[in-house]
Amino acid sequence: MSELIFHHYPNSPFSEKVRLIFGFKQLSWRSVTIPVIMPKPDLVALTGGYRRTPVLQIGADIYCDTALIADVLERIKPAPTLYPVAQDGLARTIAQWADSSLFWSAIGYAFQPAGMAAMFGHLPPQALQAFAADRAALRGDAARLAVPEATAQLNEFIRRIDNMLAGGHAFLLGAEATIADFSVYHGLWYVRRVSAVAGIFDAVPRLMHWMDRMAAFGHDQPAAMTGEEALAVACASTPVAGIDAGAHADFLDLHGAAFGDVVTVMPGDYGLDPVEGRLVVSTASEFAIEREDARAGTVVVHFPRLGFQLKKSGDAA
Repeated sequence: MSELIFHHYPNSPFSEKVRLIFGFKQLSWRSVTIPVIMPKPDLVALTGGYRRTPVLQIGADIYCDTALIADVLERIKPAPTLYPVAQDGLARTIAQWADSSLFWSAIGYAFQPAGMAAMFGHLPPQALQAFAADRAALRGDAARLAVPEATAQLNEFIRRIDNMLAGGHAFLLGAEATIADFSVYHGLWYVRRVSAVAGIFDAVPRLMHWMDRMAAFGHDQPAAMTGEEALAVACASTPVAGIDAGAHADFLDLHGAAFGDVVTVMPGDYGLDPVEGRLVVSTASEFAIEREDARAGTVVVHFPRLGFQLKKSGDAA
C-alpha cells in the first residue's frame, strides 16, 4: 500500500478527528499542511475543486470527508476497530449527529466575540477580513447559528454527552473508543483549546476526563511532506479504482448514471464546489470519479454517499 498522505492544517477540528484516529490505530502518515483559506492550488489539483479540510491521499486515490476517511483507515487496519459489531449502527449515527449538529453548535459558540478575539486578535485586519470572506463563501446560504442559540444548544449537548459517561465506563459507548468518540471529540476540542470560552466545560469534569483520554491517543509520528511532493506521488501512481480497474459488479445506479458517465459530485450542505469526472464507483456508501489534471495526472476522487449529491453532467440542477 502507498503511504497515507494527509492534507490538513493544525487548527482544523475535522483534521483533529482523523489525526487522533491515526494515533488510535497507530498508523504512520505523511503530513501536508495546506492553507487555511483559498487559494489552495496543490489541494484542488488533487480534488478537482473540493476545498473542505481534510483530505486523505493514497497514491492517486483521493478521499474526501472524514466519514469516508475513517472507513478507509478501518479497512487498512481493522484493529483496534472504530465500529464494534454490536454498536456499529449506533456509533455511526452518533458520529453523523456530532459531525453536523454538535459541530455547528460548537463553532457558533466559539465564534462569540471573546473567542474571536482569542483566536484571531493577533491577525492584521486584512488577514481577518480574508478569513471572514473565505468562510462566508464556504458556508454560502447554509443557516448560521446566532451565539445565544449556539450557546444554549452546546450546553444541552454537553449535558447529554456527560450523561453518556455516567455509568463509569471510559468512552461514550463502553470500555473502548468508537467512531462516536472521535466525532464528538473534535468539535469540543475546538472550543476547549480557546481558554476565553472553555469555561463551558467547568461543570462537567467527567466529560473533561473523557476528553483527556481521547487526547492521549496522540497523532502517531507524522513525517512532513510538501504539496508538490504529494502531487508527484499522484502522478507516479495508478488509481485503485478507475476506468481501467476491471470489474465493477457492485455498481449501484440510483441517478441514471452508468459506469464511465461524466458526472459532478459535491456536498449537500456547504462548500458547494462541484467536482467533475467519469463515474467509476457508485456503491451504497461511496461515489468516486476519475479525472485528469495537468499537475496531478489521473486521479480518482472518492466521496461518501451520505451528505453528498451526484448529477449527470448536463442535467438540470
